[in-house]
Amino acid sequence: MIIIADSGSSKTDWRLLSTSGQVAQANSLGFNPYYEPIHHLQRIIQETLVPLVSEPVTKVVYYGTGVSSERNQQSVKDMFRHFFPAAAMEVGWDLLAAGRALCGREPGIACILGTGSNSCFFDGEKIAHNVANLGWILADEGSGVYLGKRLIFDYFRENMPPALAAQFRARFPFTREEVLEKVYQQEKPGAFLASFSKFIFQHLHEPYCYRLVYQAFADFYENNVMKYPHWQSHKVHFVGSVAFYFSDILRQVANDKGITVKNILEAPIAGLTLYHQKDL
Repeated sequence: MIIIADSGSSKTDWRLLSTSGQVAQANSLGFNPYYEPIHHLQRIIQETLVPLVSEPVTKVVYYGTGVSSERNQQSVKDMFRHFFPAAAMEVGWDLLAAGRALCGREPGIACILGTGSNSCFFDGEKIAHNVANLGWILADEGSGVYLGKRLIFDYFRENMPPALAAQFRARFPFTREEVLEKVYQQEKPGAFLASFSKFIFQHLHEPYCYRLVYQAFADFYENNVMKYPHWQSHKVHFVGSVAFYFSDILRQVANDKGITVKNILEAPIAGLTLYHQKDL
């Protein structure tokens, strides 16, 4: 049996491929070793995966956010070995998952726009170049966190149109103190901020919301995609909920900047399942 994980900050998609060809699937909370203790992953494996394992596990392939460092990769491998000691381990960036799912065997620029954001130049086999990812506090342009931060900022600084602010207040009656506590003191502040992107999507008919999303995507293209050499000659692909649901604006901004966008997927897990079936 092969276990495949596609883990983001908000959620994780799991696939378990049996030698008989059957595919089991599960979903759990996300995990980011930069921001969370490793015992969170231990609990997820124990509660979500172990009940589904029906035969010996020969390989675990974990694609995740926050595993760019060797230290974090080793922590994830060690945790899986605790449960599946005989399995071969492969731990890779969520960017590698994006590259394999979006580009296949062809070169291209693979991007993630979900709770967070990231990008790479995928040469058809590996990640050949990666514009520095600075995380949700310093960067994550175009992501759900980025949209949520902008929305919250404009709401409390009274930059939001009054009628829209009244609708926001009715739906999210948070005080300034409550928001600051959720962002600076509670777990998963990124997921909290990204949750406001749903409100933005539901109000895209409002010029304010459209402009907010347009500028966020412009920031992403300018600070990520357009940093790669010869970006004009490569197709750009996206995976992630924000890219998927705001795809019309994402393509419009790209068109305005002379960027060619091809594939936009909500999640890479189906493509990864096909990719790894050859390992059985």
